[in-house]
Amino acid sequence: DMDDLTPEQRKKNMQRIRSKDTSIEIKLRTALWAEGIRYRKNVKTLPGKPDIVVTKYKIAVFCDSSFWHGRNYESKKPVGTNHEYWDAKIRRNMQRDEEVNKQLRALGWTVLRFWDEEINKSLTACVQAVHEAVFLAKLN
Repeated sequence: DMDDLTPEQRKKNMQRIRSKDTSIEIKLRTALWAEGIRYRKNVKTLPGKPDIVVTKYKIAVFCDSSFWHGRNYESKKPVGTNHEYWDAKIRRNMQRDEEVNKQLRALGWTVLRFWDEEINKSLTACVQAVHEAVFLAKLN
């Protein structure tokens, strides 16, 4: 088993996981706001409900957890208890991310996805990427 949590502890952990206002999302939003980039949060009318939407320039930003969205998935596949379930779930998430990217691009949106690790370790680079997307959008 990958850890020593009881089913009850595991359940509590899982329940605490949020689909919006995650720490990485708040971190990136705060930095973007400080840079004068105005956005909307979790826009339900767009495919995938992007975490951050710069409406004016049609930029959709997702802050993806490495675990849930399958970063370096082949080397980090779940093992242990119920791994078939988790494997299926994460593969489905990865597939959905691809679909969402395609749908948004088809609607003329620029899609940016940042991993939690990137936001935590290279916040400036993430903010820079959003700036570049805004700059390119202004050219069009």
